[in-house]
Amino acid sequence: MKTGIAFKLGCLLAVFGVLVSGLTGYYSYSSSHSTLLKAAERDLLTATQVLGRNLRGSLDNISREVRLLAEVSSERDLPTLTDTWRLQHNERDLAELFRAAMQVHPEYLQIRLISAAGHGLEQVRIDRHGEQLIRIEDAQLQEKGHFAYVFDTLRLQAGQVRLSPIVINRELGVHSGQGKPTLYVSSPVLGSDGQVFGLIVISVDLDRLFAQLKSDLPDYYRVYLSNNWGDLLIHPDHRRTFGFDQGKRLLLQDEFPQVNQLLDQSGPENLVSRGSEDQRTLLAAFVRLQVGDYDPKRFVVLGMAQPEDHVLAETHRLGLRITQVVLLSSLVAVLVAIFASRAMTRSLTSINNAVQQFTRNRLRSPLPVERQDELGQLARSFAQMQEEILDQLDELSQSRNALEHLARHDPLTGLPNRRMFFERLDHALATARRSARPLAVLFVDLDHFKELNDSFGHGTGDSVLQAVANLLRSATRESDTVARLGGDEFVILIEQLDEPQQVQAVLQKLHERFQLPMLIGGREVQVQASMGVSLFPRDGDDIESLLQQADRAMYAAKNAGRNTYNYDPLGPR
Repeated sequence: MKTGIAFKLGCLLAVFGVLVSGLTGYYSYSSSHSTLLKAAERDLLTATQVLGRNLRGSLDNISREVRLLAEVSSERDLPTLTDTWRLQHNERDLAELFRAAMQVHPEYLQIRLISAAGHGLEQVRIDRHGEQLIRIEDAQLQEKGHFAYVFDTLRLQAGQVRLSPIVINRELGVHSGQGKPTLYVSSPVLGSDGQVFGLIVISVDLDRLFAQLKSDLPDYYRVYLSNNWGDLLIHPDHRRTFGFDQGKRLLLQDEFPQVNQLLDQSGPENLVSRGSEDQRTLLAAFVRLQVGDYDPKRFVVLGMAQPEDHVLAETHRLGLRITQVVLLSSLVAVLVAIFASRAMTRSLTSINNAVQQFTRNRLRSPLPVERQDELGQLARSFAQMQEEILDQLDELSQSRNALEHLARHDPLTGLPNRRMFFERLDHALATARRSARPLAVLFVDLDHFKELNDSFGHGTGDSVLQAVANLLRSATRESDTVARLGGDEFVILIEQLDEPQQVQAVLQKLHERFQLPMLIGGREVQVQASMGVSLFPRDGDDIESLLQQADRAMYAAKNAGRNTYNYDPLGPR
């Protein structure tokens, strides 16, 4: 039996239509699968880098606090005091300062002043015991000269800070610190003769520090941390941490072999890897973070992971939809091929071109959606599929933008955060050097903010911080940058100064506005602030020196009685 060309052409077109439909579904599914995975990898790596920057920022803050406490202890010059009453008075003042720092930082387990004499005898010590802060005195003070954080720190220069390896705290009598993963941050203390007579050491609860850092992360994110040998310090399963403390090795690279590249200092600083957990594939991102300023071999590996099936959940739904569309389009192709091979050829060619443009370039081409037959239905289904894919890509893009915004802005006040402020200050300094025009850095610290939090609650405290942010914005120009460094500390970058005296007007305006009560939650709250200023180039030529000078000026204002500012436009005479 001979078959006509129409039948042959119809069969050929039917087969072609089925193939096109199948390939369309395959390419669409494969492309969306690959796109979602790559987007998830980028987002996960970005989130890991943000967490790493936050961890580094927390360590920098602790280091600055250790240096500050060391400077305060140096000013007391305890070794030269022969009067017992004065010695006890100065030690009591230091103990209160340590207590205040631990009240602000719940992750601190201990703050101690350890003498270089007496085999490293503790001189002033505040411990966290549950929710209480207690001072250890007299016979309960211990000799710590045999610990590395003591004898290594005593070899450092003034202002240098040592970050210890992270270990399980096994010291006797450490109250809440017993058995906790602990980081010791220490700095030497100098006497009036310029010689090191002791050190300040802060013991940091690693679990509590990370609990604060990852509080905003989704529940399905898993966080990992290892030392520079790969020993696990933080793991979703706590039983797999600190294996070296139990006489065995539990290594991050055993679960994620690609991490070996990060442990080699000549390797990359970040990577995306895959692992498994309970027969589930994990998508993970890792970064290498330097944790010591003086030893390049001191680093940790920080990572985050999430189940791959969570990332691909949308892809599975899309795959089902694509399968339905492919089956429908195949049926349509066979029916149309039998009755209208030429029309089907033109329509299928149009659809195929649209598929190719979309899968390769994400471009939408005209589709025969006006047809009322199966090909029109196929075209409309494909158009709907395009809309779904583009909507998902838009959602992924918005998620990346949200992460980037979170990395550069304070989530409570909406002000630029520390990172964004440093970028703007660096750019402003470059401009100021070229134009030879001064700029000012104004440091604002709220007075008695902790008492306000204790009296009215943290919700009111957050509202006060938001109100202060609005006050600072309203009192400055659009060209100035108002940022929140953290806690109750704000900073203002004033650019385009014609003369330093202009800063006096800004300070006076801010001081006057801080004298007015704020309406918070239906009640009037009196919020006041101490302010300090540094000028470029008078007080420094770089970010660190300008911030330090502004910080010193602010503390001078606090020491002068608070609710004032410290600024001399003419500078020292």
